[in-house]
Amino acid sequence: MTPEDLARTYLDGLTRGDLTAVLALYRPGATVHSPLYGPIPATDFYPALFADTGRAKLDLLGVAEGARTDGGRLVTIWFQFDWTLPSGQPADFECVDVLELADDGRIAALHIIYDTVTARPAFEAEKGEGSSWRPPA
Repeated sequence: MTPEDLARTYLDGLTRGDLTAVLALYRPGATVHSPLYGPIPATDFYPALFADTGRAKLDLLGVAEGARTDGGRLVTIWFQFDWTLPSGQPADFECVDVLELADDGRIAALHIIYDTVTARPAFEAEKGEGSSWRPPA
């Protein structure tokens, strides 16, 4: 799968809330590193994300392929995530996802990078104060 095909398949699965399609892109034991949910197994992250999503619209802005310094393969996806929480509250953000790929081309780890200045308050208003993950001090 080309990096652009991977990006489009991934964002399509997220938009549709298709757990099976999204998890098929991951190898067993893969981890997602999220600014709101923290480091969490992909098999736990996506059910939580989909439960916290009323509507998702994702627009691909760019895709890049590169390598880790240790030689591992990376795919970076830049997109706009118009995220609506179940209450109808918007929590939109522009995002960069960095995918570390395993030798078989599946995702071994995902690093989600975005500014939570608007998403975190909306998320915590919906789920309760302090409900989002924060890195240890």
